[in-house]
Amino acid sequence: MRLVQLNVHPLKSGAIRPVTSSTVLPRGLADDRSWMLVDGDAGLVSAREVPGLFHVVADTPATDPSVGAALRLRAPGHPDLLVDVPQSAPVAVRLFSLHLHARPAGPDADAWLRRVLGRDDLRLVWCHAPEQRTLQPGFSQPGDHAAFPDSFPVTIASLASMRQLNDWMVERALELGEDPPGPLPIERFRANLVVDGDAPFAEDGWSRVVVGEVPFRIGKPVGRCVMATLDPLTLTTATEPTRTLARHRRFDGGKVFFAVHLVPETTGRISVGDEVRAL
Repeated sequence: MRLVQLNVHPLKSGAIRPVTSSTVLPRGLADDRSWMLVDGDAGLVSAREVPGLFHVVADTPATDPSVGAALRLRAPGHPDLLVDVPQSAPVAVRLFSLHLHARPAGPDADAWLRRVLGRDDLRLVWCHAPEQRTLQPGFSQPGDHAAFPDSFPVTIASLASMRQLNDWMVERALELGEDPPGPLPIERFRANLVVDGDAPFAEDGWSRVVVGEVPFRIGKPVGRCVMATLDPLTLTTATEPTRTLARHRRFDGGKVFFAVHLVPETTGRISVGDEVRAL
């Protein structure tokens, strides 16, 4: 297998930032999901609540070396905003049921995001201490940690599995007398690593993968949510791919699954084109 795509998301639910190489840290890819939005009650705000987040382009020096600050925010029709590393005292925030602490980015960043996204309660925060967050018991080891991903530091998806899913979607549409849909892109699943060269859903049986020279441990399969049904360009929702996943990939009390979570076992550098060895 080969690594064919490598994606970082500096702002949780922000636009996907494809890169050709990335540094792997214990918390995941460098700068991946280091920033997130919270509401007036300090709870996570994602594209589930504000789909327009998909159109906010967030870059750091890890995704664009020309960025002259800790974070650069861009959005159509708005001036760019540079954000420095926050120095303010950490505040309590909630990531789903997790109670964490993060540093506020400040009023300029908050005002910019409120204008772009049309909500007056948004605040931008930065994960200053990813080691504060432990991972799901039963699927992690002492010392495992992450910044602001939903569950685990890294996700990996297979193009072979995506092709199979697209074939299943066509079959289902024809069975129901519907026009067959066009293929969905793998980006619907916002994976950090995308590989090709194995059988569809071979990842279900992996226990470890080595990307280049960097080993990862499998955490668990990725349970999918409504965000996979949201078109990142038009911001419209549809029944797919959830409808077809529910037919073929429903496990564990009704959840639907696509891709798998990874936990880095060491640090290192990985690049598009690297060999991927699954165990």
